[in-house]
Amino acid sequence: MLEKLASLEDKYEDLGNLIGDPEVIADLARWQQYVKAHADLTNLVTAYREFKKVTGEIQDTKTLLDEEDDSELCEMAQAELAELVEKKDNLEQRLKVLLLPQDPNDEKNVILEIRAGTGGEEAALFAADLFRMYSRYAERQGWKAEVLNANYTDIGGFKELIFLIQGRGAFSRLKFESGVHRVQRIPTTESGGRIHTSAATVAVLPEAEDVDLEIDPNELRIDVFCASGHGGQSVNTTQSAVRITHIPSGIVVSMQDEKSQHKNKDKAMKVLRARLFDRMQEEQQQKVASTRRSMVGSGDRSERIRTYNFPQNRVTDHRIGLTLHRLDGVLEGDLDEIIDTLVTTDQAERLKQID
Repeated sequence: MLEKLASLEDKYEDLGNLIGDPEVIADLARWQQYVKAHADLTNLVTAYREFKKVTGEIQDTKTLLDEEDDSELCEMAQAELAELVEKKDNLEQRLKVLLLPQDPNDEKNVILEIRAGTGGEEAALFAADLFRMYSRYAERQGWKAEVLNANYTDIGGFKELIFLIQGRGAFSRLKFESGVHRVQRIPTTESGGRIHTSAATVAVLPEAEDVDLEIDPNELRIDVFCASGHGGQSVNTTQSAVRITHIPSGIVVSMQDEKSQHKNKDKAMKVLRARLFDRMQEEQQQKVASTRRSMVGSGDRSERIRTYNFPQNRVTDHRIGLTLHRLDGVLEGDLDEIIDTLVTTDQAERLKQID
């Protein structure tokens, strides 16, 4: 590990020199590539340099203990040594985490697809609650959320909602949210006051760029039609809605939120590209017989991952056994404790596999 860290530190230094090279600066694409690579190594190199510093201090303290006869000074040195050893152990663990292979999609934007499941109107209202939760979380992170397509119900819920979250590291924070989210509460539509259980599914897809995969236009069937509103009534007389079918995979994406056919087509292609990219990655990972996710979750969207219990103000993530009694705060976007635990659990599982 230390040899690898020393090599990466050398690479970091070389990149720093290249960034300041006038010849490199003149080539914008190349300069940006080096700047990103340098930034990606900064946390690792900073931790490694701190690790080397602490290791040196440990050696100096041990030397002092070997040479010093003063009992009081030795006692102080022993206490300092214990602190330094603990600090070194923590830094070593942090370096192991930083050396773990990064998910190449971690820095990407995400497309979230929320669909009402069992529970009728109550499930649709819960889907709207989940959309609000993720939107508020995005605001807290300084990210931008944009609705791509929505299928509303008459009382304010969503049968289906697709939206884009743009922000650095969005996928790294939200990738474990895919799965079935269950809610237990008394529905507003229930006069008897009984607690009902409903569900909604969440799919988190990394936004795919043109460079990630190539789509053959000849493999697409594009249909245009008039957009419709609640109950199926026509809301305009122009054919602005777009339906794109990817013939080889059978994936169909429809968009009608925009009044412009061109804008709806662009949004539909964005979602289609993300779904195809997601399927391609899943197939690749299955070929090498590796799990799509760690023990934090398989990535299977039929897996029940979390329960939101309103009567007890409780939210439970079943994969990591975490229960919080502040559901109201979670639904307002305070998700960091849950997401941090998911991320650290995933890291711990991956560390076990390489130890």
